[in-house]
Amino acid sequence: MMTRGGWLRLGWALVSAALLQGCANTTQSGAIGLQRSQLLLISSEVVNNQAAIGFQQLTSDARAQKQLNTDQALTQRVRRIGQDLIAHVAVFRPDAQAWAWEINVFDSDEINAFCAPGGKIGVYTGIVRKLQLSDDELAAVMGHEIAHALREHSREKLSQQALSNVLTATVSAAAGIDSSLLDAGSNLLVHLPNSRAMELESDVMGLELMARAGYNPAQASLIWKKMQQLSKGKQGAGFLSTHPANDDRIATLEAYVPTVLPLYEEALAAKAAAPHSANKAAARTSTPVRKR
Repeated sequence: MMTRGGWLRLGWALVSAALLQGCANTTQSGAIGLQRSQLLLISSEVVNNQAAIGFQQLTSDARAQKQLNTDQALTQRVRRIGQDLIAHVAVFRPDAQAWAWEINVFDSDEINAFCAPGGKIGVYTGIVRKLQLSDDELAAVMGHEIAHALREHSREKLSQQALSNVLTATVSAAAGIDSSLLDAGSNLLVHLPNSRAMELESDVMGLELMARAGYNPAQASLIWKKMQQLSKGKQGAGFLSTHPANDDRIATLEAYVPTVLPLYEEALAAKAAAPHSANKAAARTSTPVRKR
C-alpha cells in the first residue's frame, strides 16, 4: 500500500510531467503583445470535433424550431462583420484561416454570442436587439468570441480541470482529506481566476481584430456600459463570477485602445484608397487607345 509520501511524490511527478509537456502558446502575440503560456494537455482535434458536433446539433434544433437565421437583414449583417474579422485571424494564428468557419444567428431573447472551438460562431438576436448594437459594438462582441476560439480557451480549461482532478485525488489520498473540499478550493483559487483572465485576454485580442477590420476600437467599451445599464445592480459578485466585473472590462479595453488605434486608422485609409484605386483601374481600362 502506498504511503502518504508516496502519493504526494506521485502527484507532483504527474504535475511536473504535465507542465513540461503541456505548456505552450496557441497564438502569436499580435500588436497587443500577448505572451501568456497555456496548459494544453488535450488535443485540439478532440475538442474541435466535439464542438462541431454540438454546433451542428444546436443549428439543427434551431432550424426545426424555425429559430435559425429568421431575420435575413440581421443575418447578412452578422455574417458581413464576421467575415471582416475572420480575414485578420492570421495575425494571431495563420492556421485558423483554414478552419471551417460557420456563422449563424439564433432567434432568442438571450443576451449571448459564442465562437465554439474550430470557428463555429453563433449570435443570439437578443444581444443585438436589447443592447441596440452598432456595427462597431457588434464587431467587438464577435471579435471577443473569435478570440476565445483562436486562443483555444475551452481546450485550456479542460486541460486545467484534468490536471486539477489528478492533483486533488492524489492529495486527498495522501492526506485523507475529503476531495470535494479540495475541488471547491481549486475552483476558487485556480479555475475562476483563470476564467476571468481568459475573458480579459479575449477582450483585448478582439479589440485588435476589430481595429484591423476597420471597426472603431474606442466603441468596444460601450457594450459593458450598456450592460451596466441593463443589469442595474443585478450582476453577481465579481470574485465568484467567471466574467470580470464590467468596470474591469471597461478599464482594460480603454487602456488598450491607443495600442490598436493606429491599426484602425490604417484600415480606414486602406478602405478609402480602395475605391479610388478601383476607379483609376476602371478609367485606364475604359480609355480608348488613340491610333497614331
